[in-house]
Amino acid sequence: MEDRIRLFRPTFGEAEKKALCDTIDSRWVGRGPRTIAFEERFADYIGTSYAVSLNSCTAALHLGLLCAEVEGQEVLTSTMTFVSSTEAILLAGGRPVFCDIEPDTLNISVEDMARKITPTTRAVVVTHYGGQSCDLDSLLELAADHGLSVIEDTAHGCGGSYQGRMLGSMGTTGCFSFQATKNMTTGEGGMLVTDDESIAQRVRKLRWCGITSPTWERFKVDHVQRGWMYDAEEVGWKYEMNDLAAALGLAQMDRLEACNERRRELMIRYREAFADVDDIDMLAARDYAVSSCYNAVVRLDDREGLYAHLDASGIDSNVHFYPNHLFRIFRPYTTHLPVAEREWQRILSIPLHPELTDGEQYRVIDAVRTFAQGESRKSVVAG
Repeated sequence: MEDRIRLFRPTFGEAEKKALCDTIDSRWVGRGPRTIAFEERFADYIGTSYAVSLNSCTAALHLGLLCAEVEGQEVLTSTMTFVSSTEAILLAGGRPVFCDIEPDTLNISVEDMARKITPTTRAVVVTHYGGQSCDLDSLLELAADHGLSVIEDTAHGCGGSYQGRMLGSMGTTGCFSFQATKNMTTGEGGMLVTDDESIAQRVRKLRWCGITSPTWERFKVDHVQRGWMYDAEEVGWKYEMNDLAAALGLAQMDRLEACNERRRELMIRYREAFADVDDIDMLAARDYAVSSCYNAVVRLDDREGLYAHLDASGIDSNVHFYPNHLFRIFRPYTTHLPVAEREWQRILSIPLHPELTDGEQYRVIDAVRTFAQGESRKSVVAG
């Protein structure tokens, strides 16, 4: 029996093993020199003045929204995102206002955003779904006209770009995820990037319980200040990244561009393979952007049938995402979003990761095409 084809899979090698072992041997595994090096390298890669490492993208979104001062204010957001993106708005004291999506990209609809801006709107959380950039020119212009902070949720977008600029670099803050399934991973982890020095300074403080001086700075050998001398200026959180995660992140950055290029090659092959299939289509690729190709999404009416067929064929698939406005926790903010409520029932993510072999991808393609041509539907009904 052939091995099961996984939806996502992290790419690791000897470099990652060595980075972790070297960090363990250093005996400093908390936030320290490797975390600082990771922040500096990531800021340079994204093209921002500052990068602050955190233990998740959720933490980055939370602190970015706190710095945007959204407490008691409305925050526009897409419903087609992971649930923690909207939970971060509530954590920061804001009120989520769900916007509908573009049917062919699943990104937030700027037109619906414009309709929902009120005098109490303070910010917008922009999710680049699947690594495909939103229409940022229109969105940023709208935000500027109304004095809104823009928080880029770039959890899917590491390595993607919009008109030559890296995703995450164009908003007030950009928030990245290094969770296990992402284009680069630290196991769990995140990063907030910004060009605003005051935001970077505050996030550094808030990520470590509001403490003004980090442990590494107080205890490194060439520092003259006594280790116990620090202050806590406001309530913060335990959101730090550690040097083990940062060491993994540095090694992952060495392979990020090659891994993303492999993702793009696989995505092109999927598009070509399904171009002549009437019942299957894929999300649009905009000319203004280069996608990081986090996930490959097919769209069809019989999503449940394809899911069952792929599962029986030894192929993983999943749905990204259940619209946030339909979750129980967000019922006080629920509204009717016709495009999202229609499209989420037609989408299915199929395997896409750098270690997906050509042979494995052809198995996926054959399974999808077979189902679309009706052969498996008949067998499912007969069964």
